[in-house]
Amino acid sequence: MPRRCWRTPPSSGCPGRRCWAASAWESWWRCCCACCAGEPVSRVVVTAFFASAALAIHAAVNARLLRRPPALVPPTSSQAQRRLSVLLPVRDEAQRVSPCVSALLASRGVDFELLVLDDGSRDGTAEVVRHAAGDDRRVRVLEGQPLPRGWLGKPHACQQLAEAAGGDVLLFVDADVVVAPDGLARTVALLDGAGLDLVSPYPRQLVATAAERLLQPLLQWSWLTFLPLRLAERSRSPSLCAANGQLLACHATAYRAAGGHAAVRGEIVEDVALARRFKAHGYRATVADGTDVATCRMYQDWPELRDGYTKSLWAAFGSTGGAVGVTALLTWLYVLPPAAAVTGVLQRRPSLAVTGTAGYLAGVAGRMVAAYRTGGRLLDSPAHPVSVAALAWLTLRSLRHHRAGTATWKGRVIA
Repeated sequence: MPRRCWRTPPSSGCPGRRCWAASAWESWWRCCCACCAGEPVSRVVVTAFFASAALAIHAAVNARLLRRPPALVPPTSSQAQRRLSVLLPVRDEAQRVSPCVSALLASRGVDFELLVLDDGSRDGTAEVVRHAAGDDRRVRVLEGQPLPRGWLGKPHACQQLAEAAGGDVLLFVDADVVVAPDGLARTVALLDGAGLDLVSPYPRQLVATAAERLLQPLLQWSWLTFLPLRLAERSRSPSLCAANGQLLACHATAYRAAGGHAAVRGEIVEDVALARRFKAHGYRATVADGTDVATCRMYQDWPELRDGYTKSLWAAFGSTGGAVGVTALLTWLYVLPPAAAVTGVLQRRPSLAVTGTAGYLAGVAGRMVAAYRTGGRLLDSPAHPVSVAALAWLTLRSLRHHRAGTATWKGRVIA
């Protein structure tokens, strides 16, 4: 015989027909009673609701604490004497590199050189860069060396750029990034003003296709939801960090002391690996809000997006076991509740329907917090369970291709 819940359902306080709020609260109470009676499904869904709600609150706290590059102000004398090296690795980027270069050269408020390394492009990328740069003497186009054994392409390109750079501050940028006119200066100001050694202002992610709208917002949502930002910034634990190689600035001395990209030569997710190297050597590294500093559209269509995530998701969680574990966790938190809500409606189980709906809404609330803070699309937030399900599928696909040794990117095998 199931044991009774220790509480009695509250009175609606409404004579005659009960109000909808009282009915909803009684359904919630009945769900709690089902959990007390040991109904496994309800217990799991209730736990997912509380966890999702707590994570949504955590995301809201992070959104308030997230560092932003300061408004552009006249530089101090020490800042005015500092030289910035902007480092742009490119491979087969002829279709998108021109806006990137033009925006960089239009930057104001900072003295910089722009080094572009052509990493064996097959589509004339170097010529497009030279055409965009014109006769600007700040630009140098370098030819990349053959890829050595044990290196992946991007770390090797970035290492060559860093070795050729003469600046006190190194700023790595991807070819699909377009910086604001004051973006470089504000990034350097944040690096200096916050006493950081590495900072990654996360660009606003531009989306157009349905696949992009489903998956790209999960980039900022993930670290806003799960990473305690200020604790991570102060902690020396390498595991507590986030970074984005789309736009990443660091002090040259700290970069070299941490081993540079040579220390992460075989890492798929080299940006996070580099930030971890900084922290392991006692330096401060963090992610910041780059919404009004730069924009980025990573992928142009579904095949490109699918292949991009396939090459990296297996490594994004540290190990195969980590990838499987995180996928299971996200599915439990954000896919199970709406599935339970639908099941509750179809099977006429009000407690399960109400609890599942509450869990779904908690997940959507967290997604909306991230979208609002990072310039995303609020109206896409209700599709959050579909986004997580798509991410889970891509993670499993990535693991499969990694194990088979068939993961490739831009003509190179990276498995």
